[in-house]
Amino acid sequence: MIDFCILGSGVSGSTIANLLSRKYKIQVFDKARGPGGRASNKRFKGNLSFDHGVQYISPETKEFKKFIATLHKKNVLKIWNGNHLDLTFQKKTMNKKFIGRNGNNAISKFLLKGIKQSYSSQIKKIIFKKNFWELKLAGGETHHARSIILTLPHPQLKKLAKRYLIKRLLKQKINMEPNITTMIAIKNQNQIPISSIRFNNEIVAWAANENSKKRFKSSFNLWTIQSSTNWAKKNINNYKKKKSVEDSLIANFLSLTGYEKNKIIFKKTHGWKYSYNFKGSSIKSYWDKKYRLGVCADWLVGSKVESAWISANDLNKKIK
Repeated sequence: MIDFCILGSGVSGSTIANLLSRKYKIQVFDKARGPGGRASNKRFKGNLSFDHGVQYISPETKEFKKFIATLHKKNVLKIWNGNHLDLTFQKKTMNKKFIGRNGNNAISKFLLKGIKQSYSSQIKKIIFKKNFWELKLAGGETHHARSIILTLPHPQLKKLAKRYLIKRLLKQKINMEPNITTMIAIKNQNQIPISSIRFNNEIVAWAANENSKKRFKSSFNLWTIQSSTNWAKKNINNYKKKKSVEDSLIANFLSLTGYEKNKIIFKKTHGWKYSYNFKGSSIKSYWDKKYRLGVCADWLVGSKVESAWISANDLNKKIK
């Protein structure tokens, strides 16, 4: 029997898995097809890809800066240089932007090396059986573990584990904000000297020029376009059914940049229903000795990748 079953392969899940693997037998489950969680990377063709979740990492705390510096030294991460335009004209510090050398799921891939991982594995039900946990997958499989750690968004956490969680955690006022992201490839365009653009627009909030990350060379221009939060709130439940949602996001991007619609040769949209929680909570992580159940996630601390890492490290200190 495994010691710890960890649900989620994002930065919080992969961090706690890595820390615990030094003493325990670990298995990570994720409903996605690969690691990374919100720091996922979508392949287009060959080595051409999009970072369609987390765009970059700018560490703030001393401890996380040290961690990122280590990954940078090991060539897991690199600095995303170039012109990053901010058309909102907000005053911000010019921090370095770190990205994965081959994709922003690089941190999870690095941390999960040597750890057993199961993808396309959605956990539908968890049951505590006195001395161990029973996990039932959507496909009918059953697994057992002595302990369990959940890194799910707050609404999904409550749905899966409500009967085992304390009221303080259940009643946290967590506002998980959505985001709609569209990836497009444009043919026969000259490379432009811009890495990213932050827009002052009701629909389009951000766009990243994937070519500027220098992971590949191509005659195609690859752009990742991310919506504003307010617009995503209105459309997150409809984007799969209504083609107009994707069309609107692309049309606004084209009008802002001058690209031609007939040059687009690929487009794909992904909705992040529980993308981030800006305010954090009063709990960094949670560990229940009785049930041997833990919770760590970015939303407990804040909205960034760093928040997930802090939460996982905090949980590790609580586990005996």
